[in-house]
Amino acid sequence: MTEREKMLAGLLYDCGDTELLTQWHKAKDLIRDYNHTDSADAEAKERILSSLLGGKGKNLWITSPFFADYGNNIYFGNNCEVNMNCTFLDDNIIRIGDNALIAPNVQIYTAFHPTNASDRFGALKENGSFEFCKTQTAPVTIGNNVWIGGGAIILPGVTIGDNVVIGAGSVVTKDIPDNTIAYGNPCRIIRENK
Repeated sequence: MTEREKMLAGLLYDCGDTELLTQWHKAKDLIRDYNHTDSADAEAKERILSSLLGGKGKNLWITSPFFADYGNNIYFGNNCEVNMNCTFLDDNIIRIGDNALIAPNVQIYTAFHPTNASDRFGALKENGSFEFCKTQTAPVTIGNNVWIGGGAIILPGVTIGDNVVIGAGSVVTKDIPDNTIAYGNPCRIIRENK
């Protein structure tokens, strides 16, 4: 099993793997180019996003700056908007449905690390350095017609249902069902969204 296969399966994997680092560097270069593209240059932005993302529907708008780990694990539906300064750590799949509105400074994480330091880093090398820290992942799924408020953080393994509003500054630690408004730290359902 390759390190990428382990990564997508949610197993401990080595972030320093050559294949993963090659993909990571490619994404960082594409993101740099995207973030420095003239705002009105829709053709160049479309070309870069097509190379960066795993898949996307029609009418995707991402305001710079935007940040991701690999890019190719991010999938958007139709009619999505991502506002400025969002970070998507796509070490596993991030799937976003149609008509998503993602406010500034939203962070979506699929990666996490063992809590025990020796499990994270392993034994020190003879020269005193250590390997890349070991990581695990869990996918994030965001349904259709979802609005995620500014500064919200979505943690690994979370599924957000259809027609959901996540309030600004929320930390989403568990699944949020369809047709709800939720906010807080930790994020909790406040009421139905009719």
